[in-house]
Amino acid sequence: MLKGIFPPIPTPFLNDEIAFDKLKFNIEKWNTTKLSGYVVMGSNGESAYLTMEEKIELIAKAKEYAAVDKLIIAGTGLESIKDTIKLTNAAAEVGANYSLILTPSFYKGKMNHTAFIEYFYKVADEVKIPVLIYNVPKFTGVDIETKTVAKLAEHKNIIGIKNSAENIAQLAEMVYETPSDFVTLVGTASIIYSGLSVGAVGGIVALANIAPNECIEIYNLFNEGKIKESLHLQYKMLQPNKAVTAKYGVGGLKKAMDLLGYFGGSPRKPLSDISESETEDLKSILKKAEILK
Repeated sequence: MLKGIFPPIPTPFLNDEIAFDKLKFNIEKWNTTKLSGYVVMGSNGESAYLTMEEKIELIAKAKEYAAVDKLIIAGTGLESIKDTIKLTNAAAEVGANYSLILTPSFYKGKMNHTAFIEYFYKVADEVKIPVLIYNVPKFTGVDIETKTVAKLAEHKNIIGIKNSAENIAQLAEMVYETPSDFVTLVGTASIIYSGLSVGAVGGIVALANIAPNECIEIYNLFNEGKIKESLHLQYKMLQPNKAVTAKYGVGGLKKAMDLLGYFGGSPRKPLSDISESETEDLKSILKKAEILK
């Protein structure tokens, strides 16, 4: 069963081109942890700025560099059914174990229950690897309904959801309304503990790029029944998680990686690096949480 903690890994760039040697450097460091695997081309991977050819090569290289016990989840959702099937099957051919498929959103006024059922069913019918639904309203402007997820869970090749909505009541409803073998993953490190408490089996969380052991420990402590210890660590991770997601975004996450011995580098334009004052604030937050010594 798909479970545990997965980082949505940033795509490293040098001179605005993918630096595969830096990708290898980062993955080899993560390989030494108990992370369950890696998400390639999630929101933090700047997927929107990658060409189709870059995406396929990025998945192939991540698979090559990953330890044998690490799963590869590829973000392959595109606006059209045809393109999503094409990219997902290309990802499967180069080694992806699962696909993470974003809800289409360009015509968001028409993206309702019926449209999502048709989109995901047609994709799931044609792709060679299992499908995870990716719900992230802050980027798409659409929020998939529980009744839609419950219907999609009936498809044998739709095996779970990454829900980044930060709505615990909605998350609980999705767990309750879907079969026991349908995987529910939280989409941000601020709710690992809360998500587990309502039945999620792990998370795809940006903070795991820079604090993998802390994120894994929240998960492990909870599953060991050490509730107070898990919750205490969850509290400790709230501000760092906010800093590398909502507050400073991809630029902040990449800067944090640089500070902690990974390669972060600069985002691809038009995204930009964070400022010197923002960097000092980030350092302070990471030190307070004892992530940065």
